[in-house]
Amino acid sequence: MDFKVVIPARYASTRLPGKPLLLIAGKPMIQHVFERARLSGASETVVATDDQRIADVVAGFGGEVCMTSAEHRSGTDRIAEVVKRLGWADDEIVVNLQGDEPTMPGALVKQVALDMARHTDAVITTLSTTISDRDTLFDPHVVKVVTDSAGYALYFSRAPIPWHRDEFLHPDRPLPEAGHFQRHIGLYAYRAGFLEQFVNWPPAPLEIAESLEQLRVIWHGKRIHVSEAIEVPGQGVDTRDDLKRVEISLKG
Repeated sequence: MDFKVVIPARYASTRLPGKPLLLIAGKPMIQHVFERARLSGASETVVATDDQRIADVVAGFGGEVCMTSAEHRSGTDRIAEVVKRLGWADDEIVVNLQGDEPTMPGALVKQVALDMARHTDAVITTLSTTISDRDTLFDPHVVKVVTDSAGYALYFSRAPIPWHRDEFLHPDRPLPEAGHFQRHIGLYAYRAGFLEQFVNWPPAPLEIAESLEQLRVIWHGKRIHVSEAIEVPGQGVDTRDDLKRVEISLKG
């Protein structure tokens, strides 16, 4: 199966300026991410950026770069520009691998692409992993997802979902065994033709409330298929502490 990976990367980060270029175990973060994408077996891997510093570093290690507008609101908008600039066919499967995921297993990049090929009625495929502790479930920085019996997303939220009314009244109790709480992994696959449609929709009320772009898809009545990740997704980087944890992991 043929698929492509696009890695959106911007220099301006609120908490970690210049994040894609920060060194981890002697390499810039964006190089780690690029190498993870290559392990997936993708036919093409492209870094999408609006910053010449990032472009120069990627070119330096032999990666492909597509320069994009600085006006994009999200990585998805940036990827849509790449699709248009490179002239990819509407049925091309494109994986969005975020530029701050230096430990994302290549197997998961391939998994989400395969799921897109298998679920032709979905416009997006993505992954999740089980939540087993209360702190993670109640953390608003952790996105949760609930699905139907066939694995199609019903809702994504920063709140703990599903809400177990009786059990959650008692914070000292363990999580209900039948809760099936799922953490959403921010790894997506689309067909290239859908991206142009998506970026032309205005932000949806649910999306604005939760600050979750994928809710725009559900708002418009389209389907997102969610599969359980076949490997542990690894550590993304949002803070200096995350950076230290990733460096220890990669050196180990």
